[in-house]
Amino acid sequence: MNKELNDLIGLPFIDGGRDPAVGLDCWGLSTEVFRRYGIELPDYKISCEDASRIHSEVEEQRAGWRRCEQEIPVPALVVIRFTVYCDHTGVYIGQGRFIHTRKGLGVNIDRVDSPAWANRIEGFYVPEVRQ
Repeated sequence: MNKELNDLIGLPFIDGGRDPAVGLDCWGLSTEVFRRYGIELPDYKISCEDASRIHSEVEEQRAGWRRCEQEIPVPALVVIRFTVYCDHTGVYIGQGRFIHTRKGLGVNIDRVDSPAWANRIEGFYVPEVRQ
């Protein structure tokens, strides 16, 4: 990993979690990883159970993000679709890997090309104005 993220691995998933000392949800983890790269992201307080509201927020905020079509930079937001909704995020950390957190698993690293994720990833994004 380009930045030290090992201390995040294994942290518990907590719906609405924004404190690495306690636990994180997927957006809390995404904001923490981007922060470690010097990029502040806005915060959204939406329960992980409210997939349609998460999807609506993703769609509303999409104008502030640039989709990465060719080379994926580090960090890049990984937008994931579990059902008909884009309702999960992670962060691309290079070498085909992304860090994310889920209920029952906590923070972990997976490959973007794994059978479990390849067809669920909607895209990779970076904020339009990088700090």
